[in-house]
Amino acid sequence: MTAFKSIKYETEGRIATITLNRPERLNAIDMYMASEIRQAVELANDDDDVHVIVLTGAGRGFCAGYDLKAYAQRKGGNHGVQTQMPWDPSLDYRMMKRNTDDFMSLWRSNKPTIAKVNGPCVAGGSDIALCCDLIIASTEAKFGYPPARVWGVPTTAMWLTRIGAERAKLMMFTGQLISSETAANWGLITQSVAPSELDSTVAKLASHIAAVPRNQLLMHKVVINSSVDQQGLPTAQILSTFFDGVSRHSPEGMWFKKESELHGYKEAVRKRDSGEIIAPGCSRRMAKL
Repeated sequence: MTAFKSIKYETEGRIATITLNRPERLNAIDMYMASEIRQAVELANDDDDVHVIVLTGAGRGFCAGYDLKAYAQRKGGNHGVQTQMPWDPSLDYRMMKRNTDDFMSLWRSNKPTIAKVNGPCVAGGSDIALCCDLIIASTEAKFGYPPARVWGVPTTAMWLTRIGAERAKLMMFTGQLISSETAANWGLITQSVAPSELDSTVAKLASHIAAVPRNQLLMHKVVINSSVDQQGLPTAQILSTFFDGVSRHSPEGMWFKKESELHGYKEAVRKRDSGEIIAPGCSRRMAKL
C-alpha cells in the first residue's frame, strides 16, 4: 500500500475512503496533498472490488484551502510565488495545472466520487470538493472562495458548471461564504444534512451506488462528463489556472504576500475580507499617450 503524508486511504467492501489528513491545519493543502489525492483515486480505480469513492476531511473541517502559513506567510519565494521579477508564467502554469489535473482526477475517475463535507470547505478546498460527482455537507459547513478578492482564481472552474453564470459571478466578485443549505438550494451541492446525520446519509448513498455494476457507473459518468466538457469546462480550466498565477503575481497579489510576511496571514486575510479597499495604492494605471 502506498505511504501517504497528507491523506489516508482505506477500503471497506465496495467503498474506498480518502481522508484529507492535516487536521491541525484544517486540512490545508500542502505540497503533497494534490498528487496524493490523484494517487488514491488511481488505487481505487485499479481495485476491482471498489465501486465508489468517498472523500472527506479529518477533524473539524473539510479543507481550508492552500496553506497560507506555508505559501504566503513564509518569507521569500516558494513554488506558489516567484519573487524574481519578471516572473515566468509558464513555470507557475505547469505547477498549478498539475494540481488542477490532480483534483480533477475525482471528476475523471472511472468510479463515482462523493464528497462528505464535515466543516469549512473554502478556497482550494472548494476546488477539491466541487470536483466530486456528488457532495453531501453538514449544516456546519460553509462554501466559498475568499481568495477571489485577491490572490486567487479557482483553477478547477467548477462554480459556473454547478450554479450558472450569475451566481458564479456573485461568488467570485464578492468572495463571500454561503451556508450548506444555500449551497444545496443553488445546486452547488447535492444535499445539506444535520451533523449527526452526515455519516449515515453518506454511508447509505455510497452503499446504494456500490450495488451497481462498475461498467454501468462508468458509462453514466462518461456520458455526463462528456456533455460538460462540450460546454467548455476544459477551456475554462486552462484560463483559470493561468489567471490564478497572474493573481498571485499582480501588484495586488504581491501586496497580499507582503502583508502576510509582515503581519501574518491571518491579518492579511482579515484585511482582504474586511470590505475595505484592497491593496491601496498598488493598482497600476494605463500609461497615457
